[in-house]
Amino acid sequence: MSKSSKTRAKPKRVPLPVYSAELRNLQTELVAMQEWVKESGARIVVIFEGRDAAGKGSAIKRVTEFLNPRVARIVALPVPTERERGQWYFQRYIEHLPSTGEIVLMDRSWYNRAGVEHVMGYCTPDEYRRFLHQAPLFERMLVEDGILLVKYWFSVSDTEQERRFRSRLNDPMRRWKLSGTDLFSITKWVDYSRAKDEMFVHTDLPEAPWWVVESEDKRAARLNMISHLLSIVPYTHREPPLVTIPARPEGAEYERPPRELNRPVPDITATLGEPTAKPKGKARIKKKAKKKAEAKAEAAKLAPEKAAKQEAKQKAAEAKLTV
Repeated sequence: MSKSSKTRAKPKRVPLPVYSAELRNLQTELVAMQEWVKESGARIVVIFEGRDAAGKGSAIKRVTEFLNPRVARIVALPVPTERERGQWYFQRYIEHLPSTGEIVLMDRSWYNRAGVEHVMGYCTPDEYRRFLHQAPLFERMLVEDGILLVKYWFSVSDTEQERRFRSRLNDPMRRWKLSGTDLFSITKWVDYSRAKDEMFVHTDLPEAPWWVVESEDKRAARLNMISHLLSIVPYTHREPPLVTIPARPEGAEYERPPRELNRPVPDITATLGEPTAKPKGKARIKKKAKKKAEAKAEAAKLAPEKAAKQEAKQKAAEAKLTV
């Protein structure tokens, strides 16, 4: 076990009902913040950085779940092209910065150079040192121009990261999240730790500080991160505008063409049998209660037989004592 695992206390997992209720409240407030962003013309950039499997993507998903994709955009850039590698390093990120009334959430960012590129040797030592010098200058320009820049580092222990890797490996729907670089990062844990520490030294700015999100418990991490974001954006609560649904006009001169002319999607639901998944919520509670009642009834049926056997045993024991 590494030093980071020993020093990190195991968090108490947030109960699902508590998590769901609080997440709903925070997401409702995010919608109100979105309305303020549109009205005020604010520009917000939120950077999500951290180790692989630290929970960045799932946190972004919860932030944007009920937001308008025309207002809140996710930026997750692939490996740079040959042309982009010949540009100024920050150039490929500039075109994705927000315009007035927009929120941009970056699933990884220009800090790739301070992390994976530096540790894996994808950039030269000179390029790495130049980044640490230029990043604060670049970010100060963004802030001076009126952009609210928020930077989150999702922190996770080595043991929890490996557990999540193994969970993804066994799940065909999430296996795509794993790459060779992700798995190789296990062997570079200390190198990544040193790179993160050095990055913080150079880029933890008063105008754009790093905020650390403890993410051993993903539920707690999401709630804490969203609550913090809402606390530092200087918005005023705005409800989405109410709209009136008009009355449908009667007697419209229209006759639908025969359905036979359409190409319907096959109805596979008609062929489905009984659900095989485990029931959730109230259904699960009812099923447990039913099983408990059945077990109790079965025990009641066997009670006389059990009592008779016990009495026979006792009589046999008494007979032996008499002899």
